[in-house]
Amino acid sequence: MQHWEHSSYEPSLPITEKSNPITRDIDRANPDEIVQMLKNCDAEIFDRTAYLDSMYQKLNSCSMVQTMVEISKKVEIILKDPENSLIVLSGCGTSGRVAFLLATSLNRWLVALHQKQIYSYIIAGGDKALLTSQEAPEDNPSLGALMLDKAPFVAGQLHFCLNNLDVFTPVLIGFNPVHMARSEPMQDFPFNFKEIAEKMSEMQKHQKAFVLNPAVGPEAITGSSRMKGGTATKLMLETVLLAGHEAVYSNEAVTADNVLASVRMNEKVYETTYSQIDKLAALLQKAGVSLREKGHVYYLGWQTLGIIGIIDASECIPTYGAAFEDIRGFISKGFSEMNNKEGDLSCVGPRFAIAHTDFVNAILPSLTDNDTVIFLFSVEDDLNEVSELAKRVGQNSSNLHALIHDLEGHCVPKSVIGMFMTALNITWTSSLNKHSSILMKQHWELSTKWCLNAISTGAHILKGKVYRNYMIDLRVTNSKLFRRAIHILQRFTNSTQTQCETALLRSIYDVEELTDEISSADVTQHTLMANQKDRVVPTALLMLQSGCTLAEAKSHLDAHPVIQNAVAACLRFS
Repeated sequence: MQHWEHSSYEPSLPITEKSNPITRDIDRANPDEIVQMLKNCDAEIFDRTAYLDSMYQKLNSCSMVQTMVEISKKVEIILKDPENSLIVLSGCGTSGRVAFLLATSLNRWLVALHQKQIYSYIIAGGDKALLTSQEAPEDNPSLGALMLDKAPFVAGQLHFCLNNLDVFTPVLIGFNPVHMARSEPMQDFPFNFKEIAEKMSEMQKHQKAFVLNPAVGPEAITGSSRMKGGTATKLMLETVLLAGHEAVYSNEAVTADNVLASVRMNEKVYETTYSQIDKLAALLQKAGVSLREKGHVYYLGWQTLGIIGIIDASECIPTYGAAFEDIRGFISKGFSEMNNKEGDLSCVGPRFAIAHTDFVNAILPSLTDNDTVIFLFSVEDDLNEVSELAKRVGQNSSNLHALIHDLEGHCVPKSVIGMFMTALNITWTSSLNKHSSILMKQHWELSTKWCLNAISTGAHILKGKVYRNYMIDLRVTNSKLFRRAIHILQRFTNSTQTQCETALLRSIYDVEELTDEISSADVTQHTLMANQKDRVVPTALLMLQSGCTLAEAKSHLDAHPVIQNAVAACLRFS
């Protein structure tokens, strides 16, 4: 099996868009095999192997560690003089959700230390994007710059910072070398992203800006950056920010050794989490059966573990074309526990009803054994509250499970564990959590993210939403996903780019023949239309592979919801 680092492996693609050889046959794997593949894929975050023809820097490499040290020292300076300073964490999609989680968690910690809150977050699409897909703002550089002043969205912010280096120190986090950055023009913006990234690299020589872009390998599901990319973003940000905090509040100097020790501590979190393969596979299997049988998966979480559940659920919609109802997350006290900028959004609509009381009132009455319910809590949560809710859920469904974080010598009682069909207990040693309570909670969050990513990914694989290791039923909601859809079609049909784009547009607009108006419309218009449609890419795939009509392709998908089976059926009839 050729390694992705070899220069001849899918050479036209950046790392984040390459397919991962580890998961090439994940669509045919059983639950245990799926978890093992995901484990092997996530191990690449911490890989120290050097390949002779590799052009990539790993997370553990000297250059990446040194960059993290330099960023941490900038954080230290701000924390020492916080009055006129702010640390803004900004991103689109998963990155924006990680930004929200870290900003709110670190501000809570500062309040506990009687210090000024200096963290803020920006997410493309505003707070609604924390819970639902709001992908289109990613394509708006002007909006990005505007949100900073009072990706293209990110490019606008970086450009604004680069023009005001006396005020800002911009940091770009990504997982491709700068020369692989996107170079196509952006609407209403004079520069492309590659030019912005190159300018950032140039300014890094003077420590005016920083690019932190280790190679952590392709995603397990091709291009699904919610997984490895989101995980690596979280642990790198936590590493650099907490190193700055330790320097100010614990008098522990920022050094390469300390930064590297933090990375290796996260590697231990990875090892501890994936030591539970059997139970993780069992939860994946339960969730997969529920989705296949048109049931649902519900995460009921406490504190930030509840937020991790909400984030994981929200990301299934654009990634797998999932329905809003398929996987949902709820947090104990709803928006009062979220601490988001825009406050309570529950009045916006049912997608924003996220409190446990919302689950009890709207979901519980119709809950059946066909639905999978997973509790997310730790030994430090209100176990009486956990038990009461578990008792109520158990009266309607026996398909009740838990992901539990224990501490060495301080565990959830067996009476509580016994309420769940499957209890995935992760016990954390004191050596991993000796530094601070916030570090312990961040380890729990990271572990929970790995578990839920595995469960929701595996469930959609079992449902047939993945073809080989591609998210074939993604929603084409922005320019990046429009390009990814065309690449997927090219890869599996050997058709030209023009043929693939034509088939994709026929599927988006639900027409057998494209009109001049459709052909001349820009990508933004195409993605606005695609956001309202289901099964856009699978329909285009069937038309290209078999030469069938649009109506025939849709008919095959109706008859065979599992995409692999629909492709086989279409080829039999062609």
